[in-house]
Amino acid sequence: MAEADGSLNPYLRAREAFRDAVERLGLEPAVYEILKQPLRFLEVAVPVVRDDGSLAVFTGYRSQHNDALGPTKGGLRFHPSVTADEVRALSMWMTVKSALLGLPYGGGKGGIAVDVDTLSEREIERLSREYIRAVSLIIGPEKDIPAPDVSTNPQIMAWMVDEYSRIRGENTFGLITGKPLVIGGSPGRLEATGRGLIHATRALAREMGLAFEGATVAVQGFGNVGSVAALLASRAGARVVAVSDKEGGLYRAQGLDLDRLLAYKRDHRRLAGFPEAEPITNAQLLELPVDILIPAALENQITAENAPRIQARIVAEGANGPTTPEADRILFDKGVMVLPDVLGNAGGVTVSYFEWVQNQTRYYWTETEVNERLETFMTRAMTAMHRMHARYGVPLRQAAYLVATARVAEAMRVRGWLK
Repeated sequence: MAEADGSLNPYLRAREAFRDAVERLGLEPAVYEILKQPLRFLEVAVPVVRDDGSLAVFTGYRSQHNDALGPTKGGLRFHPSVTADEVRALSMWMTVKSALLGLPYGGGKGGIAVDVDTLSEREIERLSREYIRAVSLIIGPEKDIPAPDVSTNPQIMAWMVDEYSRIRGENTFGLITGKPLVIGGSPGRLEATGRGLIHATRALAREMGLAFEGATVAVQGFGNVGSVAALLASRAGARVVAVSDKEGGLYRAQGLDLDRLLAYKRDHRRLAGFPEAEPITNAQLLELPVDILIPAALENQITAENAPRIQARIVAEGANGPTTPEADRILFDKGVMVLPDVLGNAGGVTVSYFEWVQNQTRYYWTETEVNERLETFMTRAMTAMHRMHARYGVPLRQAAYLVATARVAEAMRVRGWLK
């Protein structure tokens, strides 16, 4: 029995996914009892002195879901919609992502309910430093490692690692990933999510017997993830026939010249008006007759309404949650393989792990070394997930939970957590 309608609450939805995995794997009920909620959850008040001298107090959170495999790891977002249950759910998904990739991490996540557009840069700095002070007792390079997420960036990470280093009285660059290069950031981090997505997609295509070279590709969303994925897909021999941003898309059956398109976007800050393609809508892009569809924009783009018209053989999720649960079922029944976001956009956390390793050893790799290691990790995770899919006959999203839950359960068992 479902505990509730998980589609209405991300936390309940994550709990149900773990329950299903535990039951399919035949694991002891105690595994679910541990995984159904964070091991630790902290809610803090974050006071900030505004530039005008007034005081504002914001609510912040840090969730540490499970640390059986290692310190918890996950992003920190600043957004007015941040809630306790959202942060709990995101930390649970980070456990799945890290375990699936074989990273020595558990899942963590943090957030502050704040609209950063209403703050000055100095106020954002004060907010960042106050948050780190508030959570400093439960984070650290061997405890819990934050990273950028929605509305946070390398500069905010730099302020945070500086504040923590002041508290500790020593440089502690391994506290946080996604930092500027000059203080221990990793080469390749900016492109890691889009690059990892293409590595995973190519690996899935191989499992399906689909030649990536010559395959047609449509990419919804032309931000950091989508633009990198489109460019790398083109360089790998695929034919990118359509891309889009929030204003709409472009289509060219013979394939788009990505270098010229990226140059046009740099000059015009938009895709509209590019002369070498015809305009299409975002809705039309999703339903094009292509081999590979990459939704890399917003959540809930493929729904029960348009899923029957999706013609792609692979839907490779670069965005978080672009496919609804109802659409997932429809696509699976149609034989469309959905590469889930939990792996599709895991390149970021994988290179974050590389950054942490480099910080801990004080030995830094070249971008080529980072990219080679990223391909190894993404391909290996894809293989493990696809094998679980074949063994249990479930969609890849469920297979990802099966792989991750089995690994976390094994770690809990050998550590003596399960009696």
